[in-house]
Amino acid sequence: MSPPGRKDAPRAGAGESGVAVLLTWFIPGAGHLYLGRPGFALAAFVLVEGLFLVGLELSGGMGFEMLAEELRGPLSPALSPEAANLGAYLWQTREYGFGLPFPRPWPEWVNLGVALTAASGVLNACLMSQAHVDARLPRGESVGRRSPAVLALLAWLVPGLGHLAQGRKARAAMVFLTLVALLVLGTVLAEGSNLSRERHFYYWGGQFMAGLPAMILEAAHGHQRVSATIPYVEAGLVIASIAGMLNIMAMLDVFGCADARLFGRAREAAAGGAEVGAS
Repeated sequence: MSPPGRKDAPRAGAGESGVAVLLTWFIPGAGHLYLGRPGFALAAFVLVEGLFLVGLELSGGMGFEMLAEELRGPLSPALSPEAANLGAYLWQTREYGFGLPFPRPWPEWVNLGVALTAASGVLNACLMSQAHVDARLPRGESVGRRSPAVLALLAWLVPGLGHLAQGRKARAAMVFLTLVALLVLGTVLAEGSNLSRERHFYYWGGQFMAGLPAMILEAAHGHQRVSATIPYVEAGLVIASIAGMLNIMAMLDVFGCADARLFGRAREAAAGGAEVGAS
């Protein structure tokens, strides 16, 4: 029992955070199984891999066939969002690869399918960050909705939403307005041609990181037939992709701030306990 007035030192974390992250990268939920949370691990596995398998079924496994032939190589798809769900990504490359040596019709729901497989990668990246947080907490403890990973996921879904959930309203408005404006500007300049993974595989992957605004734009204006030269297509592709890349920075800002708030308090408590003990 601790002496009166002395704060207990924080208990050791549930496991090694690096190990938990790597396990999650290979198999969603494996990191949390390692941390002693089998129920969460199973739910995470079903959610992430279920999303991937539905997307794979809808797309017929043709997601990487959208790469231009001259760009195809062993590591070419590694820049796609699916790579964050490594086990499923490797399985898809082995089972489907770049398809047959000749063109074939796209499935009716191929665009929804590739969006779902890409989303499984983003979701697993957030799950990896959740494993990193949970590994540093005492076994059996959870932060729930206050989790930095949950806030980062919100920041991906809608730019600025993670900041809003943290009470950082001015930054939330700035992030949302700036990123959506860039996304819309890029789409206008590219005349909607940026909203197609088949046409612009890598740029599409970049702008996908802008979350729901990018997906809504694609549903409304994507996959249009291009019948003439688009004068500012290159500028539009870059600008729309920058919107997604900037949202990754916004997600990191949200995660870092929440992580510092969560574990900064623990460090302050530990320091306070040490001071009391010394006195």
